[in-house]
Amino acid sequence: MPYMRNTAFTFFILLLSFSSYAQNAVEEIGKKVEDGTYPNIDGIVVAQNNAILIEAYFNEFGEDDGHDLRSSFKSVISLLAGIAIDQGLMSVDDPLSKYFPELASDERGEIQVKDLLQMSSGLACEEFFGVGPDCESAMWDTDNWLAYNLSVPIRHTAGLNWEYSSLEPDLVGEVIARASEMPLVDFASKNLFEPLGISGYRWYITPEGRGYGGGSFMMKPKDMLKIAQMVLDEGIWDGEQIVSKDWLSESTTTNIDVEMSFVRFGRVQNAKYATANYGYFWYREKLQIDDIDTEVLFASGNGGQYMMILEDYNAAVAFTGSNYGSWRGKLPFDILVQYIIPMLKE
Repeated sequence: MPYMRNTAFTFFILLLSFSSYAQNAVEEIGKKVEDGTYPNIDGIVVAQNNAILIEAYFNEFGEDDGHDLRSSFKSVISLLAGIAIDQGLMSVDDPLSKYFPELASDERGEIQVKDLLQMSSGLACEEFFGVGPDCESAMWDTDNWLAYNLSVPIRHTAGLNWEYSSLEPDLVGEVIARASEMPLVDFASKNLFEPLGISGYRWYITPEGRGYGGGSFMMKPKDMLKIAQMVLDEGIWDGEQIVSKDWLSESTTTNIDVEMSFVRFGRVQNAKYATANYGYFWYREKLQIDDIDTEVLFASGNGGQYMMILEDYNAAVAFTGSNYGSWRGKLPFDILVQYIIPMLKE
């Protein structure tokens, strides 16, 4: 379908069967992107009842432009782990020593896949609250990222504390590769991307030649929406079970309090703040403002990259943005409660 270009603002709206509410919402969002209220919001795609309601791009981005998912890609690694587990290739209870024999006599070898998926491995890394050390930055300065990740010392007993790190999803990615006996890039293509019709993506390849599992993966916003829609539909895409309902239930059960609120950091006015919770590389948070009282399941990436599932409204949402290293990366939560959920309620 063709684009409609707004002549007053630099953004594009794909011509769909827009309701007048949706049309007005996108125009208002576009104005706020332009005037700096919502700076660097690059793309928004919204679907309800398996039909796209909004597809809008800003700041010269378009539907065919890939965007860096940053850490929202970690949730894709969770899906790939589930697929491998569904195939009987691995288990969340497997110790790292099963896949890395060099850790057989090392306490790090006792860390289980589940500990990695919950970011509670106990390894001495933390990127979220500044506790440190920031292992990802140190890893980028080496010529073998896997060797570096396997060298990080233990700080806590595995399973004790949640500490945000990109080390864990990268290790999960390598576990998947070793369990399946195929490169992670190929496993993902065969079992997730090809079945969902996702193309034009680009992996970040590590210096030693692996597909990086911690983020920095380029994907089109509409393909991000496909992933969110598949999760909303309990793992089914086009009549095919891509990942089991059981895995999605387990991986998106969020029992870990991360002691922060995306709504609060997004500076959503008059909202009641509630801490986000964590599962297997997925977050959940309550949305409570005015007559809205619901919950969002989401993948989150630096700069404003989100794949969101609103189960109460049978809706999936994808955001891309360029607010890297800023609280403004949480602005999509304000857009969600101010514009998108009111539209879904119509």
